Amino acid sequence: MKKGFYTIMSAQFFSSLADNALFVAAVELLRTSGQPEWQRAALVPMFALFYVILAPLVGAFADAVPKGRVMFVSNLIKVVGCLMMLFGTHPLLAYAIVGLGAAAYSPAKYGILTELLPNSQLVKANGWIEGLTIASIILGVLLGGQLVGQAVSRMMLGIDVPMIDTGIDTAPEAAISALIVLYAIAALFNLKIPRTEAPLQPMTGNVVTLVRDFSSCNARLWGDKLGQISLATTTLIWGVSGNFRYIVLAWAAAALGYGTTQASALVGVVAIGTAVGAVVASMRMRLDQATKVIPMGIAMGLLVIAMNFISNVWTAAPFLLVLGAIGGFMVVPMNALLQHRGHNLMGAGRSIAVQNFNEQACILALGAFYTGMTKFGLSAFAAITAFGLVVAGAMWVIGRWHSTNCVRFKDEVDHLLALARSDKH
Repeated sequence: MKKGFYTIMSAQFFSSLADNALFVAAVELLRTSGQPEWQRAALVPMFALFYVILAPLVGAFADAVPKGRVMFVSNLIKVVGCLMMLFGTHPLLAYAIVGLGAAAYSPAKYGILTELLPNSQLVKANGWIEGLTIASIILGVLLGGQLVGQAVSRMMLGIDVPMIDTGIDTAPEAAISALIVLYAIAALFNLKIPRTEAPLQPMTGNVVTLVRDFSSCNARLWGDKLGQISLATTTLIWGVSGNFRYIVLAWAAAALGYGTTQASALVGVVAIGTAVGAVVASMRMRLDQATKVIPMGIAMGLLVIAMNFISNVWTAAPFLLVLGAIGGFMVVPMNALLQHRGHNLMGAGRSIAVQNFNEQACILALGAFYTGMTKFGLSAFAAITAFGLVVAGAMWVIGRWHSTNCVRFKDEVDHLLALARSDKH
């Protein structure tokens, strides 16, 4: 791997670490301030909001500006969101601003991989990036849980700045203030990311033109016989996993009687499994083999429903570990295949923006669905059943879709798979 890849990894680690710790802190901030549970569930779709709204803009922006600079600005936006949360803005609105920073960050983070590395290293690079991201999720949710816990929060709140009243008086506020430091560290790494030789693509100032260009890119990727399958699969996986983070917190409270600090450890268990699955996939899977993981998605959906029958942590922990491993093993080759097709069809930033739009739209839709169920009194167990049925059913449809493509468009699919095997540039 090139030297710049490790700088990207470092920046991604600290930014993702703060993102995931902030989610736990925001959940606890809403809980301790007496807000209803549906607002805590709404954190997930609020984070996804700007991914969807600004999708036509962020991809073009990432292709028009050096991607290290895009990532630097994105982390500064996340800092602004944290400060808003600390100083009186409603947590849902402030968290949406953090999501704005993440929306701008993602096309640059993934797009730079296709500019820096040859296609032959994309699966391995995705394995490292996803593995490191999952490691930061594990540590992030654990860090967030500890920061809002009594022991650490009492220590942080005991730190006084002479002659300055910070207004930070609760455990979640202390946690959020500490996380600003992590975003600042990530921003410093962003400044060290090397400029690649890929030419910049000028960004038009006409919003209508950008929307039209984005719509064209979206249609192009959905029209590609491999791009559509990888896009559908990653959209569904991320749509479910994006909401599963909160569902595990809610399920742990309902089934095990856990508080936020204890429940965050179980979210970490899922992430550990995902990391293991991602690393194994990066070592064993090739780009042209990506579609072979589709049947695993059906199994994953059925396993989600089985969570309803678990009532002790000794069963829950290994079960969640397996669920995470299946998701991690699936998403790495599918992500790599999607990036490969997107890079061949359009600019790297634009293709990742299309991917983010679809994935975050799914997170937004499923998150709104779960929030609505919570608002109207449905239990976490009912939500788990609904999610499991959606995953299994949708993955079955995607599998049939790909099988039909392989029969009706055999020559085209074989040609695209041959490109994935042989392209070394």
